Amino acid sequence: MKNKVIIVTGAARGLGQKYAIELSNAGALVVAADINSCEETKKLIEEKGSDCLSIELDVTNYNSCEDLVAKTLQNYKKIDVLVNNAALYGTLKSSRFEDIDPKQWDQAMSVNVKGVWNCCRAVVPTMRKQKSGSIINIASLAAIYGMPYAADYATSKAAVLGLTRVIAREVGKDGIRVNSVAPSMVKTESAEEFLGEKAERGFEVIAKGQILQKTLEVDDIYGTILYLASDQSKFVTGQTLMVDGGSVLL
Repeated sequence: MKNKVIIVTGAARGLGQKYAIELSNAGALVVAADINSCEETKKLIEEKGSDCLSIELDVTNYNSCEDLVAKTLQNYKKIDVLVNNAALYGTLKSSRFEDIDPKQWDQAMSVNVKGVWNCCRAVVPTMRKQKSGSIINIASLAAIYGMPYAADYATSKAAVLGLTRVIAREVGKDGIRVNSVAPSMVKTESAEEFLGEKAERGFEVIAKGQILQKTLEVDDIYGTILYLASDQSKFVTGQTLMVDGGSVLL
């Protein structure tokens, strides 16, 4: 991982912040990007003596994604890995599929699907020139399980799985790998926001449906990101790695 240049979107807090910190701890040069300020993430990384670039990013705006790439290249001259983590989740209102506000549906698709597409198409030209690169798209168990009362979120993450497979086939000849990670519900601020007052009970129910009956914590998932970002996974592409305690068996 040493000196690999890695962009992490949605890195202002939660999982994205954890990914950024752990990738930096492993020796990577991290670009923390988010629509919100990543200065806290940058500070936490720099306190440990590592370098970090913080960039404001709106994944729904392709020009913003291009600007992210330009600033990354200006500072680090290359892009080895993209972690597409930015997504709407905790702020989405849970409801039956027929009662979802169309504006919320469109917003979920814009951030969770178009955002991934935008970031991929912004970084791929650089990776093609390098003849190397790893793209890691964060999906969700929700897409495979069919998470009730979250049709917008589950559908958007199912689209990420399909997009991952298509792009992997298109860019493989250029030495670029594209994979997805699909975790079950991780105990984060966003998950607690989504579950609201039923958060504690919700985590218990989810855990009981897994082979490993424990709540997925932030520390349980970043190892999979490190694996896909590293050369240890250099012959892995087009795959979905489930980090769900055995909720589904593919």
